[in-house]
Amino acid sequence: MYEPIRTKSVHSTMAGSASNFPHRSREEELDIQLAGHLAALLAATDELRAAAPSADLDLAADRLAGQVARLRAGRTPARASVSGDRTPRLAALHRRAHALAGRALVVAASRADTAAAILAAERMDAHTAALEPREVASA
Repeated sequence: MYEPIRTKSVHSTMAGSASNFPHRSREEELDIQLAGHLAALLAATDELRAAAPSADLDLAADRLAGQVARLRAGRTPARASVSGDRTPRLAALHRRAHALAGRALVVAASRADTAAAILAAERMDAHTAALEPREVASA
């Protein structure tokens, strides 16, 4: 009634060739993902430094660059040049940086990377504080 299958199964040929492509461990994948989130946070921090320079942002950028280099086996991340000629909306940059720091914190926590998790949490706090309205001291 049915003709028998005369060719090898796709599944058996796929299973036999599994060693033809590289595999990464879960830890390696998390390292790559965390480095990406921290590099994106570094880019947002560099944009903030260009718009409103501060010593806190300079220190944060240096610490972020150090963590990215550590996760990428010593390769330094690309950095944006700091120039004050742009006038972006600071609130939008702080919100974006806060979201990026949150993503980095989630991955760092799942990876059990304490140093990166602490740095991401500190950056979240700093961007939250920057978004809060300033209270005017009454005299």
